[in-house]
Amino acid sequence: MKEIILVKVGEIVLKGLNRRTFEDVLIKNIKRKLISLGRFSIRASQSTIYVTPEEDSFDIDEAVNRVSKVFGIVALTRACVCEKSIESIQKAAVEYLADELLFASTFKVESKRSDKAFPLKSPEISALTGGYILEHYPKLTVDVHNPEVTVNVEVRDYAAYVHGTPIKGAGGIPVGTGGKAAILISGGIDSPVAAYMMAKRGIELTAVHFASPPYTSPRAEKKVVELLEAVAQYSGRLNMYTVPFTEIQEQIRDKCPEELFTIIMRRFMMIISERLAVKNECGALITGESLGQVASQTIGAIACTDEVASMPVFRPLIGMDKTEIIDIARKIGTLEISIQPYEDCCTVFTPKHPRTRPVAKYVRMAQDELDTETLVENAVNGVKLTKIGYGK
Repeated sequence: MKEIILVKVGEIVLKGLNRRTFEDVLIKNIKRKLISLGRFSIRASQSTIYVTPEEDSFDIDEAVNRVSKVFGIVALTRACVCEKSIESIQKAAVEYLADELLFASTFKVESKRSDKAFPLKSPEISALTGGYILEHYPKLTVDVHNPEVTVNVEVRDYAAYVHGTPIKGAGGIPVGTGGKAAILISGGIDSPVAAYMMAKRGIELTAVHFASPPYTSPRAEKKVVELLEAVAQYSGRLNMYTVPFTEIQEQIRDKCPEELFTIIMRRFMMIISERLAVKNECGALITGESLGQVASQTIGAIACTDEVASMPVFRPLIGMDKTEIIDIARKIGTLEISIQPYEDCCTVFTPKHPRTRPVAKYVRMAQDELDTETLVENAVNGVKLTKIGYGK
């Protein structure tokens, strides 16, 4: 019995004349996800992408798992391929879904006839297939409102397909269709979620992480790599730049007012991240800030931070509370990594009483005590590149 994966696209169907471009990027992203599993073919037709294994060793279970995390897909399912005849459809339904039908008490059949040349209409396909199933599973009863098993029949251009209930896809639009942006990534809960949310809107990510040895440990950096590997299951491969930040933080500690430590540190992070973003052809920065969550995330503090950036700064979590952020982190597999006890540079030299309503003029005056350009150049020249998700 031949089995394939049917992939249903989401927002792409609304893209008008650009739709083909979005489909091409989505197909490329699916191919990249599946290439290590063996030979397969992909084609697109009627708002559906068909993934067809071309060798017996192809791991279709793992393929479904990987494709379910590709942005741009609203639903997907494993499906049995059969001839476009009611007899073939009936036989496929009772055999392919036997494990589900055998232990269920109620079912229904839903049919879709995309090929209008097929002699039976959708209600007729459902009725005849349902009757055939009842003959082979007499303990079943039909429940069209709340069935335990839904048998789906699709009659399309080249063949008919029988499958169970589709699983939900990742949604969004294909990564690579929304441009490039640099995510300021820490070891906390928020920034990996922000990265995931922007990748869902088609953004190709570059990650920037700040490390301050000996105040931060190599394990803290490894934790960030693990977080990005989890995000990369959705976003695809990305580059991570680790920035040496010790000198800057020590200079801020020694020469700036304590209550402004965090604001000035964030300003340096934005300047350095923008330099790296430009080098990587990114058009925006991304942070995991949520309004009012900490002292550096008030309106005034954010305004002082953004003052040093010349490109847009996206904050996808800005209106979310911690519970909402944690729910997404749990869903994408980053929460358990984030709560590991390895702190990043944001916890270094934290002021006891940070300024929640900083005045930009005084922040600039404090920063003027530092040789900003030299510190930034030293940091940018000392970055370390780590490739995430390549070869997977």
